[in-house]
Amino acid sequence: MSTKEPFPLPTSNGSDTDLTAALAEAVRAAASERTPLEIRGAGTHAGMGGPVAGIPLAMTGHRGVVDYDPAELVLTARAGTPLSEVEALLAENGQMLAFEPPRLGSGGTLGGAVATGLSGPRRPFTGALRDYVLGARILDGRGQALRFGGTVFKNVAGFDAFRLMAGAHGTLGVLLDISLRVVPRPAVEAARVLDLPSGEALRKVADLMRRPLPLSGAFHDGRRLHLRLSGGPAGVEAAVARIGGEAADPWGWDAIRDLAHPVLAGGQGLWRISLPRTGPAGDFADLPWDQGGGVRWLAAETPSPGAWDQAAALGGHIERIRGTAGPAFQPLPPALLALHRRVKTALDPDGLFNPGRMYAEV
Repeated sequence: MSTKEPFPLPTSNGSDTDLTAALAEAVRAAASERTPLEIRGAGTHAGMGGPVAGIPLAMTGHRGVVDYDPAELVLTARAGTPLSEVEALLAENGQMLAFEPPRLGSGGTLGGAVATGLSGPRRPFTGALRDYVLGARILDGRGQALRFGGTVFKNVAGFDAFRLMAGAHGTLGVLLDISLRVVPRPAVEAARVLDLPSGEALRKVADLMRRPLPLSGAFHDGRRLHLRLSGGPAGVEAAVARIGGEAADPWGWDAIRDLAHPVLAGGQGLWRISLPRTGPAGDFADLPWDQGGGVRWLAAETPSPGAWDQAAALGGHIERIRGTAGPAFQPLPPALLALHRRVKTALDPDGLFNPGRMYAEV
């Protein structure tokens, strides 16, 4: 993280402040001198990438809900808006973010959630974060405000561009506003726990997912299978009767969502190993898993030297969620790295935004 003085920006006026003009001016000033920028939110996802040697560009003052239509299930908010405020507003209207982004600390922002692209336990049942991004407004490497997509689910204008912002870690542009599709909150939720070893639990979940059950979470802590059910009272009650197991508090899933469960928490690093959900897991087979087996969790300072190659051979990849040991992301094959560089050049020709955050080349 940079120790340079941040660009001076106007003071936020509270919960509704548009700093687009000031942010654009800061980007243009950086572009004129070819000075890299560290796009900085609340810092809750700092462990996910490499250090950035650039002037900090603070985004937390650029905040506020721009538009929200509960009847249309669409919300647009500025990138610096606290995620907690977005979720509280949705809850007041009986709605939520279906992709359930992990809250890795207090004060996390909507822009940070979108930039890191992380989805929570609901992902295999409701879809990934990028599936809910309808549009985005960004600043490119020349300080120009560009709008991609829109606020209608079927609008595919600029499809690739606005969805690329999810998981780009701020390397493609400065996120200004994000439009998201939201969903109704389930009427009831229930949680069950079953004493099953990992392999048997995976087979159990695969069988359950083939049936019309209101599953919304499947996590294994290394000893026991945790299931969550979300939906109407009758459907959830019938699913509970079918699944059996012990009752648990659905609120306990907050710790799973926020990566604060005891098997994931602690002072050492945390690595997310994404693998095909129904494929072999190799040396990762005994690790705790989430998302029905699509994500394995390694709590360690760093993966073993052969882990990166094995993840790639299994059709997956590794990324660091917490810690400082590197690399933070799965090394890219040459063709894919070249594609990343071409996209980066198109939006940020001088390489101003978060250089080194994901890869040294971008």
